Amino acid sequence: MLDYKKIKQDFPILNTMMNGKPLVFLDSAASSQKPLKVIEAFEDFYRCRNANIHRGAYRLSYEATDLYEMTRTKVKEFLNAKEPEEIIFTRNTTEGINLIAYSYAMKFLKEGDEILVSEMEHHSNLVPWMIVAEKKNLKLKHIPLTEDLQYDYEKIENLLTEKVKIISVAHMSNAIGTIHDIKKIGEYAKKINAVFVVDGAQGASHLEVNVQDIGCDFYVLSAHKMLGPTGVGVLYGRKEMLEKMDPFMGGGDMILTVWKDGFKPAPLPNKFEAGTPNIAGVVAFAVALDYLKSIGLKNIHKHEQDLLQYALSKLESIPYVKLFGTKDLSKRGGIISFLVDGVHPHDIGSVLDSEGIAIRAGHHCCEPLMKKLKIPGTARASLYLYNGYEDIEALVSGIQKVIDLFKVKKLVGVAK
Repeated sequence: MLDYKKIKQDFPILNTMMNGKPLVFLDSAASSQKPLKVIEAFEDFYRCRNANIHRGAYRLSYEATDLYEMTRTKVKEFLNAKEPEEIIFTRNTTEGINLIAYSYAMKFLKEGDEILVSEMEHHSNLVPWMIVAEKKNLKLKHIPLTEDLQYDYEKIENLLTEKVKIISVAHMSNAIGTIHDIKKIGEYAKKINAVFVVDGAQGASHLEVNVQDIGCDFYVLSAHKMLGPTGVGVLYGRKEMLEKMDPFMGGGDMILTVWKDGFKPAPLPNKFEAGTPNIAGVVAFAVALDYLKSIGLKNIHKHEQDLLQYALSKLESIPYVKLFGTKDLSKRGGIISFLVDGVHPHDIGSVLDSEGIAIRAGHHCCEPLMKKLKIPGTARASLYLYNGYEDIEALVSGIQKVIDLFKVKKLVGVAK
C-alpha cells in the first residue's frame, strides 16, 4: 500500500478538526483536497508572478505565459495527446462537454440523428445533449445496464446504427464507482463512424489515461478532482475535430483579427480560450499533476482497491446496510454507495458529520440512475490516495451509530 500516513501530512486540511473530532474526509469524488505544494504554487503566482498572458510586452507577462503553457504541455503528456494544441483549458468538465455539444453537435448533427449515452451518466454528460437534442430534433438513446450496474455490452451493439453520431460515456461512474471499458466502446464508435466523447472527471483522478490508446475524439476532466484548484478544466480534442468546430465563446484572445463586420478566429488552442483564464489555477494544476505523477496513478488505484475491498468486507457484515455497485473490484473504483434501511441518505450524512466524517448524500447529479433504482439517493463515501484503514473503521463506526440512533434494528427492510 501507499504510505498514506506520510502522504496525508502533505494536506493541511486533513490534519484539522471537524465538529470537534479529527476530520475523516471521504468525499474526494466531489472534490479532492489539495497538497501544500499546490496551495503554495497558487499563492506564489499572485505574490510574485501575477500578470496576464499572451499579451504583455514585459518580462512578468512572458513568465506567466511560459508557466501557463508549460501546464498545457504537462497535460498533453499526462493524457498522451499528440500535440499541446489539442489541450483546451476550460473551467471544468461541465464546460468541456457543453463546448463539444454546442461547437460540434449543434453545427454538424441533423434532425433524426442520435446520441448514445447511459442511464448512469452525471447530469453534465446528459443535460448538454438534451439541450442540443431539443434544439436540433435529435434522439437520445441509452445504453442498458446489467443487474450489477455495469454497461450491458452485449446489448450496446443492438443500438449501433448509422443514425448514432455521438457516443458519450463516463470513464468511471461518480455515483457507484463502475469503471467502464471505454476502449471497447471506442471500438464500437469507430465501427459506425460516430464521435466518441469520454467524461473523465472521475477516471483521470484515479486511472492512467492514454487518449490515443482509448481512441476517443474528446476527453474532458476537472483539475479540482485531481488535487488541483477549482475553476480549471481540460478538454482534449483531436486536432482535426477542433479545427472544424466553431468557437464556443467570442472575445479577447480567441481572435486572429477583427474587422468592423467580422472576425477570423485564432489558431488552436486560443480559438477556444476566450478572455482571461484562471491563470493561477492552471499554473498550480501543473504542481498537482507532478504530485500525482510522483505517486503513480497505478499505485493510487491499487491503494484504493485495497481499501475498497477492506471496506466492503466490513460493511457487508452489518445488517440493514445495502450496498450498490458491482462486486467485481477489477471493474470498480474507490466509491462506496450505500443506504441504511429506513434512514434517508441526508440523515446518514448528518450523523456521520457529527462524528467528523465527510461524505456525500443525495442523487450525486445522477437522478436517472436513482429513479431506475427507485431510491431518493445514496450515501457515498469516496476514497483517494490520502485515505487509510482508520478512515474505514471510522466510517463503519459512524454507520453503526446511525443504526443505533434511528433504531434500525426495529425496522423491517431488505438488508442486502
